[in-house]
Order: sequence, then structure tokens, then C-alpha cells
Amino acid sequence: MVVWEKGWIQSTRTEIAIAGLSPALAGLTICQITDIHHGPFIAIEYVKRIVELANDLKPDLIVLTGDHIYRSSEYIGPVWAELARLRAPFGVYSVLGNHDHWEGINASRAAQAQAGIPELLNSNAPLTLTWPRGARLWLAGVGDLWEDEQNLDDALAGVPTDGTAILLSHNPDYADQVNDPRVKLILAGHSHGGQVVIPGLGPVITPCRRKYAADLSIQTPDRCTSAGA
Repeated sequence: MVVWEKGWIQSTRTEIAIAGLSPALAGLTICQITDIHHGPFIAIEYVKRIVELANDLKPDLIVLTGDHIYRSSEYIGPVWAELARLRAPFGVYSVLGNHDHWEGINASRAAQAQAGIPELLNSNAPLTLTWPRGARLWLAGVGDLWEDEQNLDDALAGVPTDGTAILLSHNPDYADQVNDPRVKLILAGHSHGGQVVIPGLGPVITPCRRKYAADLSIQTPDRCTSAGA
């Protein structure tokens, strides 16, 4: 299974209802790509297949939630060269993860910039959508929970009190610190879907809280929904 499963690419579709979202945004599609870990065990051909699959899905928006490389800085250039081929009408945006820091954060940021993919580091992008009635949505991001800084005030700067924001965070544990009504959804990675999951017992070891190991985690009606991957 170790040999076979690492080569599988699975596209999972999930419908998420977001409280307060403009009806004009119904049907908005977001493709999340996370924890590629291009390195000695994940070949560049695998990354190419991911990019092709994402583009074939024709999403409105693509988000990358960190850990693009593994073990060495030599993998930074190739992985970002492939990710530069991603296309979506409302853009491609990224946050970086702990491995991006460990293998060379400055090189990662330089390669990401060259790829033309903005990093949402405690910042946001107001997505002016070409939908009826000028509906708007903000995409925000924070730094990695283990290796960077998280400043939610800066990440949501300019978002009105009645605005709707989707927050990118590599580590889903950051959701425990988010209590801002503007954040309706958090998209995170890091957990690898539980990594090793035993039927009936669940994940054995996770790099995050067990409740965020995979899928959707609904906190309370007046807070956000966290989607881990």
C-alpha cells in the first residue's frame, strides 16, 4: 500500500454552505492543492499530473496551502515551475507551510514570485467577481503556525464588518485562534488526511489536533468552518 498509495491522485468534491454568502456567489468553485511535498519520494511527473487535473477541473479559484517541497531546496524551482501552469479565472493564491520554511523560505518565496502566484502572508485579496450585483469575496491568508507569524487583523485589513472572507492557513490548528465573524471558512492542509488511518480507530499520529485530521470540522454556528486536507 505504501508503494501504491503515494502515487494516487484523488479529486474530492465537497459542497460547503457559507452563512451570509451572497446568493450571487452560489456555485463558486475552489480547487485546493496542499502538501505536494515534491522531493525524493514525490517525482515532478506527479506534480505535473496534479496541475493537469486541477486545470481540467476548471475551477473559479485555485488555492495552495503549503508544504510544496520536502527534504531539499533543490526541489523548490521545479515545483514552482510546474505550479506556474495553474490557471483559474479569479486567480491562484498561496500560503506556505513548515517544510517551505525548513528547506529555504527565501528561495521558496522567490520562486513563487517568479511563478506569478501571490503569497497571502497576513494579507488578503479582494476578489471582485464578475457575478450579478457585483458580489464580492475576500481571500485571506496567514503565516505558518509553526514557523511564521499569524496576524489576523492584518490578514483581514479592509474587509468590512459585514464582509465574507475565506482564510488560508497551512496548519488547521490555527482555527482554534480564529474568532472573527468575517471568516466563514478556513482552508488548511498539513494533516495529510490523517496520514495513517486505521478503520474503526481513525488516524494514529497526526501533526495537528485529531479533530482537524481530515474533511470538515464545524466549530459553532457563529464561528468558522475548517476544511482540512
